[in-house]
This record gives sequence, structure tokens and C-alpha cells, in this order.
Amino acid sequence: MTFEQRRDWAGFALNALRWTFVLLPLAGTVPLLTGWFWAVAATALIASVPLLWIPSRPAWLLPAGLVTLAATSAALWIDLPRTLMSIVVYTTVFYGARFLPFRQAASVVVVAVAAVAIQYLHAGHLIDALLTLAVVAAVTLLGLLRRDRQARIEQTELALARARTAAEEHAVAAALAERARIARELHDVLAHSLSGLALNLQAARLMLLRDGASEETIAQIDRARRLASDGLAEARKAVVALREDPVPLDRAITDLLAEYRLDTRAAAGLSVRGEPREIAPATGSTVLRAVQEALTNSRKHAPGAAVDVTLAYAPSHLEVTVLDHQDGPVSDAPTGYGLRGMRERAELLGGRLSTGPAEDGWQVHLVVPA
Repeated sequence: MTFEQRRDWAGFALNALRWTFVLLPLAGTVPLLTGWFWAVAATALIASVPLLWIPSRPAWLLPAGLVTLAATSAALWIDLPRTLMSIVVYTTVFYGARFLPFRQAASVVVVAVAAVAIQYLHAGHLIDALLTLAVVAAVTLLGLLRRDRQARIEQTELALARARTAAEEHAVAAALAERARIARELHDVLAHSLSGLALNLQAARLMLLRDGASEETIAQIDRARRLASDGLAEARKAVVALREDPVPLDRAITDLLAEYRLDTRAAAGLSVRGEPREIAPATGSTVLRAVQEALTNSRKHAPGAAVDVTLAYAPSHLEVTVLDHQDGPVSDAPTGYGLRGMRERAELLGGRLSTGPAEDGWQVHLVVPA
């Protein structure tokens, strides 16, 4: 059994104990009931049943029950003044002051006061009436104090819950800030260092080729350059994973072009048209992979070719064009699984990919909804 279930059962048991302050006095009046007071007593018993669990829904049930109980118990008290029906009246006043809205609670108190006035003032017992009214006032005050205490407890619990929420949000914000700092360090230090390493290894490879180095030495340099490139790619993945906010698409493409320039010593630039905006992660990933595959094909089929990338933001779609300048017509079109994979990724998003020769090179054009 959970803590909430145990608390609910404890509350029900306490209310059942309080309900005996209604049940026992009503049971004591049974031998004295005559005529229509049997119906009054039965109505009082039925009206007292909601006190067992203090229902909040429907909203009318508890107020109607307490007002009815106040009226019927007051009638029984007036008819049977020497019984314990006064306890039922006091209990009803206490519950009304504690749980009902002020207007409805006031109606319960008014019924009790009216019963006192009718019973004692009609008999001329002013002192007894004042004492009984003092008891009614004390019970009412006790119920109001209990209501106020419960309200303060709930406000304290709410304040504690808000404080815990604020502390958790602060911890999350601190963790995200630390992750963003680590991501910046990875991007600004490690990624740039690996890019420089790849460039230096490429330069070393060219120097070794010039000096006639052995094939084994060239293979080792190539392997080291591939490891540096793979490390750079993994560093970028780590940056994306660490950052709460994704890297802007134009910045990610700029990083790819920087890697291309370092790797090939060829010119590579990006131009952005339209107003940049946040796009869906799947769309950004597709565009980024398309540019990456196009640059890979340029390295393979047109080494040293300058590359221009154009990123255009339209109201309903996003366009990216990768054009490598090969200083002449292209005879052999790049083939392989890379282009097929790019086309499939675009079609999954409802876009299209077209490739073909341009005026002085090869062009890849991608259009995706955004």
C-alpha cells in the first residue's frame, strides 16, 4: 500500500470516528421518536453519510448534506431537548465551518443559532441560551481555525513543491550550461586541432610523394589522416549530442566546408539566401548529409575543385545547391550508393534530389519541405 493510500484510509477512519458524534445521539433518540420525527431522524442519518469521506465532487453534495443535517438535528433537538442531539448540532457546525464556503457555513451556523433561540428563549432560560450560543461560537471558531491550519499546511506543501521544482530546474540549467561549455571546448579546441592535424598529414603525404617515399610510409600517413578525419567527425557528433540546442544548419555546413578546404586546399564557400529559421532535426540532418556526400564525391571525382554551396530559405521549403567547379564539361557522372541514399532520404521527407552536369562542373540540388 502506497503512502497516499495509507493517508486516504487514515482520513476515512478519522471521519468515521467523527461520524459517531452523529450516529450515537441519533441512535439514542430512537426510543423517543413519535410520528413524523421518524422521517426527520431518517433524513438526518442519510444527510450525515457524506461526513464519512468529505466528498468534493459533486460540489453540492456536502453543503446540501450539512445544511439538511443542521435543520433536521435542530428540529430533533427542539423536540427532544433532554437528549444528546445538541452534539449533532455542534458537530454539524464544526464541519460546516471547516469545509464549506463561508456563505454556506454561515447558513449552518444560522440554523444552529435559530434552534437555540427557539428552544431556550421560548422557555425563558436566557442564561442557558447564552451559554449554548457561546458553545456554538466556540465550535465555529474551532472549525475556522482548523480550516486555516489546513490551508497553511497546503500552502507550505505547495511552497516546498515549488522550491523543489525550482531547485531541479536550476540543476538542469547548470547541467545544460556545463554541457554547452564542454561542447564549445570540443568544437573550438579539439575539432580545430584535428582539422589542423588532417591538413598537416595531407601536406606530409604530398612531401613524401615528392621525395619518393616508400608505399608503406605513404600508407601509414593515409591511415593517420583517415583516423584524424574520423576523430573530427566523432568530435562533431559529440558536440551535437552535448548541446541542448542544435547547431545551426549554416554553421554545420560551414564546418564541413572548412574541413573540405583543409583537406583539399581548394576554395569552398557558403552563401545563405532568405531569413534563417529553426527547422526540424530530420530536415537539417538530411540537408547536412547531402552536402557531406556531395563534398565526398567532389574529393573523389574532382580533387582540388572549388566548391560553392548555396542555402536558400523559402517560406515552404528549403533548398541547397552544391556546385563544384571543374573548369570544363563533366563527362563521367558520379555513381554509387551515396547519391541513391541521398535521394531516398529526400523522398522520405517529401522532397527531391537532382544531380547533373553544370556549366563547368557538377551540381547537386536538394529541395525539402521546411
